Amino acid sequence: MAPQVKADELVPHPVKDQLPGVDYCVNSNPSWPEAIILGFQHYIVMLGTTVIIPTIVVPQMGGGNEEKAQVIQTLLFVAGLNTLLQSLFGTRLPVVIGGSFTFIIPATFVALSSRYNTYLDPRERFIHSMRGMQGALMIASILPILIGFLGLWRIVIRVLSPLSAAPPVLLVGLGLYTHGFPLLAECVEIGLPGLIILILLSQYIPHMWKLKRPIFERFAVLLSVAIVWAYAAILTVTGAYNNRPPQTQFSCRVDRSGLISGASWIKVPYPWQWGAPKVDAGDVFVMMAAALVSLVESTGAFIAAARYGSVTHTPGSVISRGAGWLGLGILLSGLWGTASGSTVSVENVGLLAMTRVGSRRVIQMSAIFMLFFSVLGKFGAVLASIPLPIVGALYCVMFAFMSSAGLGLLQFCNLNSFRTTFILGLSIYLGLSVPQYFNGYVITTGDGPVRSGSAWFNKIMQVIFTSPATVAGIVALFLDLTLARKHVNTKKDSGRHWWAKFKHFDKDPRSEEFYSLPYGLSKYFPSV
Repeated sequence: MAPQVKADELVPHPVKDQLPGVDYCVNSNPSWPEAIILGFQHYIVMLGTTVIIPTIVVPQMGGGNEEKAQVIQTLLFVAGLNTLLQSLFGTRLPVVIGGSFTFIIPATFVALSSRYNTYLDPRERFIHSMRGMQGALMIASILPILIGFLGLWRIVIRVLSPLSAAPPVLLVGLGLYTHGFPLLAECVEIGLPGLIILILLSQYIPHMWKLKRPIFERFAVLLSVAIVWAYAAILTVTGAYNNRPPQTQFSCRVDRSGLISGASWIKVPYPWQWGAPKVDAGDVFVMMAAALVSLVESTGAFIAAARYGSVTHTPGSVISRGAGWLGLGILLSGLWGTASGSTVSVENVGLLAMTRVGSRRVIQMSAIFMLFFSVLGKFGAVLASIPLPIVGALYCVMFAFMSSAGLGLLQFCNLNSFRTTFILGLSIYLGLSVPQYFNGYVITTGDGPVRSGSAWFNKIMQVIFTSPATVAGIVALFLDLTLARKHVNTKKDSGRHWWAKFKHFDKDPRSEEFYSLPYGLSKYFPSV
């Protein structure tokens, strides 16, 4: 006879406005020593993107190791400023604001412009192309600043439902798959152990070995990086890579980054340190496209950070406020000259989930580390010289957590509806397929598939349609707003009724607790 199943065991898991199981939410804080260590861990995680972007862009500008180290220091400094500003006056979510892969295409477009071919000295070419990027970034920042502070982005957020938000949030993480295992596999003998050790420390050992304090799951990144970095150093010292190809040595050895020799001991980055910015209209338009894509991807990361910080869904006015501060962050990137705009660091959102610590204080501590190590260049360069395959191992787990936040939004939707499954399936599929087509076209032909008479328009199309989250977001939002919109079940199938109370700031009392501005500023800058 079959065993009897209790009725309550067949009931679906209850829907949760706030993610349970988080040890510290946005407003709660671990002890100061623990917050400092966790902040340092967030700093380590954001270093990967901070190093990768200048490593790609600076050589195309004519710069060497010294220029690359300077740009990394500047990018770190601006990231620290932007993270503090966003956590204090923006969305107030526990997010790190760092460099963005989205800006690599426009940065390369500027760096390879024919107008810089007249500069034969590499240093001189680097300086002038950097000034061109600065001017483009500063003008492009006006777009997100206006969209955010005028409340226009609030309108977009208010028409989002859990159904139309899930695909872009999912693809903010999943769309970065090319930066995960492929980066790890550049030196698989240190990248793969890094991934395995990170998974063991963060997921398996805490269940096998019960401790009074959650040490392994909370500090798994620091422990795994230290172990694998030491292992890579031993391989380097013992000559394991002495006779290997140059690319293998660059990826595997711990002494090949060139950052330590190129970095200064003490230097404070300052505005216009490369000289007066220059403005070219075509460069500005391409940068504006990147700023818009960055805003879309950051919105997905904001939604995910709210889940992992165990707070309610972020009201549209708060995300719009954060968009304005993100625009100011791009303006600061242009003022200081970082060769990249600003966005929410996806890997740090994933780290919130791994540690189960969504404390705002921890993120602010990480910003202090960014500022500190950006000024003390040599010390910061030591940490920034972590082999990139180890960073790839971190990305595999952090981007996966980010993707899971998008899947978590589906709890609000009716997955037994064919309308729901169509919108989900098509938006996710096109979000992966369209960027793959654009990227593949560039690889095979050296240029994008859009061949108009305007080079900057071609690049704008490439920037927009190589972003999986942006493509998925456009498709999902369009379908959700137009498909069977008058059907009686559409609102509930999309989960709109769950987010209705968060459309306006004052409709849910918890919004005041989580998102109000400090120092009584909400009185002068109210959210609506």
